[in-house]
Amino acid sequence: MIAQVCAVAAGGATGAVGRYLVGLATPVLVAALHLPGSFPFATFAANFLGCFAIGALSVFFDEGPHKQAGAWRLFAITGVLGGFTTFSTFGLETIQLVERGAFGMAGANVAFSLAACLAGVVLGRALMRAIVLTQA
Repeated sequence: MIAQVCAVAAGGATGAVGRYLVGLATPVLVAALHLPGSFPFATFAANFLGCFAIGALSVFFDEGPHKQAGAWRLFAITGVLGGFTTFSTFGLETIQLVERGAFGMAGANVAFSLAACLAGVVLGRALMRAIVLTQA
């Protein structure tokens, strides 16, 4: 159990640093390509890269010769990609539902996740504003 926790922790730190570096590099790339600066390209890039990586790694660890790779799978998927972006996990789980033919459940996952997460941001911001404004 300790080895698995350490694998996730090391991967999480690696993924978080990777996400930070994407955030630093993206504005430079956006400026060089003359793209509109108001679009959240860094988040988009991190989410896309994380989704691409979890797609590849899930096949590598779950279907290939490295099946049951244990701590390495935890390091790469749960740790690195979890620290980099959890959107990749959302993408994988949704596609797995589609592959199993659970189209309604996949659609519900997309709709409810999007609605609940956006509502969570709105509610969290409203709550914190209420707390902060009452202290001002």
